[in-house]
Amino acid sequence: MRQPLVVGNWKMNGTRDSVRQLLDAIVAGVSADSPVAVGVCPPYVFIPQAAQHLSGTPVLLGAQNVADHEAGAYTGEVSASMLKEFDCKLAIVGHSERRSLYGESDALVAARYQQAIDHGLTPLLCIGETLEQREAGETFAVVDSQLDAVLEKAGIQSLSKAVIAYEPVWAIGTGKTATPQQAQEVHAHIRQRIAAQDADIAGQVRILYGGSVNDANAKSLFGMADIDGGLIGGASLKADAFLTIVQSAAETI
Repeated sequence: MRQPLVVGNWKMNGTRDSVRQLLDAIVAGVSADSPVAVGVCPPYVFIPQAAQHLSGTPVLLGAQNVADHEAGAYTGEVSASMLKEFDCKLAIVGHSERRSLYGESDALVAARYQQAIDHGLTPLLCIGETLEQREAGETFAVVDSQLDAVLEKAGIQSLSKAVIAYEPVWAIGTGKTATPQQAQEVHAHIRQRIAAQDADIAGQVRILYGGSVNDANAKSLFGMADIDGGLIGGASLKADAFLTIVQSAAETI
């Protein structure tokens, strides 16, 4: 049985005060015996504050990216070992906004993923197609290519220490959401793709859905056989909505 995972990606939002209030509410709403694993990924500057706030709680701390090198002259980057200093457990890699806005290639994403694996962080590997690619019937080819780039770099066994997030680019921040059936179709394809190399890993790896998940649609999405939770954007900035999404995941177990 795969434990559901719900992770909030706060993107470039927050102040010290709003982070404190949001974390207060999330910590109060997630019990130690929750059947759902819960994590938050604040902007880098709030990671020290969040680390202190989450210490001794079941809520996992993550980063929104991780450097592709261990150390050196890489201005603006934050390494996996630095994140580990603040007890980060998760690191998002390959988010569509990084790919599309900042030109991160499949090879760069794979290198970031490898650094996370090497330093004991759980990478949340984001893969997904644009609207143009979906309309052209290229969805499976796109997610296969993005996944294969990572597996060629890190190997199939690395997925035993990773999480995948399927995020159709056309549904991120647009208010549009893939139907549960559309999402399930791609999740099942990803799992089958992995099973072709290792059936055991395919059965255990968690595949999250991301793309305008909210408190109204979460339960129908999480009820699909191959959807193991969500990577939540805007709704993760509202404690009530985020905790409702966590509860929705619990109700599908």
